[in-house]
Amino acid sequence: MTTITRRQILGLGSAAVGGLVVGTVAAPVPAVAGLEPETAPFSWTPRILDPKETAPIAHQRFYHQGYGCGYGVFYSTIGLMGEKFGDPYKNFPFSMMEMGKSGVSDWGTLCGALIGAVAAMSLFWGRKDRDAMVMELFRWYELTAFPNYLPPADIKAGKAGVLPKSVSDSVLCHISVSKWCEASGFAADSPERSERCSRVTADVSAKVVEIMNAKINKTFTGTLSISKEQAKCTVPGCHGNKADKFASPVLKSKMDCTPCHSGSKATMDKLTIAKPKAAAAGGKMASPHIYK
Repeated sequence: MTTITRRQILGLGSAAVGGLVVGTVAAPVPAVAGLEPETAPFSWTPRILDPKETAPIAHQRFYHQGYGCGYGVFYSTIGLMGEKFGDPYKNFPFSMMEMGKSGVSDWGTLCGALIGAVAAMSLFWGRKDRDAMVMELFRWYELTAFPNYLPPADIKAGKAGVLPKSVSDSVLCHISVSKWCEASGFAADSPERSERCSRVTADVSAKVVEIMNAKINKTFTGTLSISKEQAKCTVPGCHGNKADKFASPVLKSKMDCTPCHSGSKATMDKLTIAKPKAAAAGGKMASPHIYK
């Protein structure tokens, strides 16, 4: 009996091996088709919702199993579509959005309510349509004094009554929460702070539904743009002109930069603006900023 190795078989063209015909090696197998439930990217149909209905749902869903803000906004939009219209909206693993809580697993990055809002938008619109919607939502968040939603006195979860407000000037959870704590006098781990965030969740839910409704009705026109402070940072000699040998090409952001780069004691005087230093490495990474 003739022994033939696997390597020899793979190297054969069409040949007979012990009575079996081994054919020529086929072309590479094509990639497996996608597993997305939609027939094309962003093909789900968005539905009109009432912001006055989604806000209280978002507020209460914030407390559901402790899932928090990202889950609260996402369920109040996509979950409500599922409750009202069934498939395909109801077939989403909603608990996945718990990851947005406290700026993603307590890292204090992007506010989880905004994560839930953009995730909801992204089921329907790609970046070309969505960017202006995100700009409107995020700048509104930076500029708004939160919280505005006032739950009824008989709420099942959370605290009733009026809470202090503050403007965050930032979409970051850490800054948004810290500024509110400073303004209100409540600690970050207090029930009042949790209630504040549950109400911000309601506020964001109402706003994103307002934006999505306008997009559905083809009446959406973004009215907000980047902050004046951020615009100042994208000028020649700073971050904006690649041809300028003193310009720094490291900026990639649309958020207001002053909460982290004001040079105040609250930001540990990390950054001050000074005269541009001599360009290093041909000026490719030179920066007019001096870090203390």
